[in-house]
Formats: sequence, structure tokens, C-alpha cells
Amino acid sequence: MPEKLIKISSKFKHFFPGETLYPYILYIMYLCFMRRIAAVLLRSFLQGLLLLSPIAITGYVLYSVFTGIDNLLPFVRWRGVGFAIIISVVTIVGYFGTRFFIGKWLFDSFAYLMEHTPGVKYIYSSVRDVITSFVGDKKRFNKPVWVCTNVNPEMWRIGFMTQADMTYLGMEKKVAVYLPHAYAISGWVIITDRTNVKPVKTMTSGEAMKFAVSGGVTIVEEKETDETKDQL
Repeated sequence: MPEKLIKISSKFKHFFPGETLYPYILYIMYLCFMRRIAAVLLRSFLQGLLLLSPIAITGYVLYSVFTGIDNLLPFVRWRGVGFAIIISVVTIVGYFGTRFFIGKWLFDSFAYLMEHTPGVKYIYSSVRDVITSFVGDKKRFNKPVWVCTNVNPEMWRIGFMTQADMTYLGMEKKVAVYLPHAYAISGWVIITDRTNVKPVKTMTSGEAMKFAVSGGVTIVEEKETDETKDQL
């Protein structure tokens, strides 16, 4: 038992006429002391886990991506060379495929061939549409909106307008909105009246996606950080 605890307990010894209860009181104080130490250690462990988990997960994801790309060229013996070759080839293809007529013609011809090949066209078009929705010049998730999903009580959700006019599908005065799920890469699409949608004016598309995926935590933390800096 720690000497400090023994000194503290000895001060209360004269309150007990006999020594019958004194050992029990001393044991209880010892348990309280150890419980406090355990609580401090557990809280410190959880804090360390909270600080290190994002770094560890990010490092693991980057390592997995690097290893996966590097292993696409098994004939390359030196580690990292395959990764550099693939990144260089993709960069060169992207440069020549968007800035030169011959490159555009070749890729457009290949895309036309893939889109008219039975069976393959569904896979190719789906993958292409998903990728171009997030990156490139034809990004679709660049119009964050507020969507009223319930009137009484009033309830709003944040999403991205993907189709501003659904008339070509027989849905007049309707719009398509993608609603992402929090802490996931999934979501769902709703078709609603145009009057139930209003644009998000205080956030960019990137901030809106962070707000939705993080469950509304990211923007609040950033604002609190900015307010703290202003106070300092």
C-alpha cells in the first residue's frame, strides 16, 4: 500500500476506539485509491486511442493502396517502382487524352466500343458515371441542397441535387436528390417536389459532404476552433 495512503489513514485511527473496524476502513480506502488510479489509466488509454486511431487508420489505408497498386506489376522486383510506373502512365494518359485531338479520338472510340458491347456496356457505363460524379469536369455532387423530408414536425436533410428536371422520366416539377449516409459511403436517391428543395448557401459541396458523412460534427468543430482562435 502506498505510504501516503497509510499516513492519511493513520490520522483517522483515533476516531475508532478499537481496532476492529480500522483494517476494513483502511482496505476500503485502498480500494478507492486503486479504483481512482484505474480510472485515470483507462481514461488515458482511451484518449491515446482516440488520438492515434485516425493516424493509424490513415497510414494503413495509404499503405494498402500503395501495396495494391505496386503489386499490379508483379514482374517488377524493386518495391515502389511498380507504383511509380503506374502513376506515371495514368498521368501521361490523362494529359494526352484531354489535350490532344488524337488522344481524345482514341478514348472516345474506345468508350463507344465499350458502350455498345453487350454485357460490358452496363459495367463500363456504371463505373464511368460513378467516377465522373466525384471527379472530372462533369461532377454531379456539386449542388448541395436542403431537402424537407417531413412537414409536421419539420425535418430537413442535406443532400446533392443530381437531376434538376425529371420531366424526361414523366415526373414533372420533380427533382432527384442524393442523400448520403453518415459514416458510410452509401446513400439513397429520392424524387421530390422542387418546392421541397432549397440550395445550401453557407457551405461548399466539399463541406456539405463532410457535414453529411460526419453526422454534422465536422462543421461544428471547425466553427468552434475558429471561435476559440478569435477569442485568443
